Amino acid sequence: MNDNIFKLIRAVEMFNNETIVRFNESYSHPIGISSILVLLELREKGPNKSSAIAKALSYTPGAMTNIANKLINGGYAVRKYDEQDRRQVLLAITDQGQQALVDAQKAGEALHKDLFDILTHEEIRQFQTIYEKLLHHLGKGYVSP
Repeated sequence: MNDNIFKLIRAVEMFNNETIVRFNESYSHPIGISSILVLLELREKGPNKSSAIAKALSYTPGAMTNIANKLINGGYAVRKYDEQDRRQVLLAITDQGQQALVDAQKAGEALHKDLFDILTHEEIRQFQTIYEKLLHHLGKGYVSP
């Protein structure tokens, strides 16, 4: 049983790694998945402190600083002062950051269509059910869109 679990874990890791490589090859912006997740967080929740974003995404403060600097230097995000407390510096998404998310969505959809095209509708449903069950078990309840 344990041998099968390790094989499963390895297969999932290999699949995830390969999808990230293929995504990066097809995505035209010079930012990676971590940066895209930060942009998503900013789009969904609005301008926020880097520390709050890091906590929400389970990034270390150092990693978040590197990601924020890369996004700012690339024009995908800007630093803003909080209107209520000018001592607070917030990270905010720019129009270029919004476009990067649109492009990421398109690249992701094309990649997933290519990768999952070999599965039947029933296999996709089973795959989704298993992952949602695992996420729920981890306390990361997931609700399908």
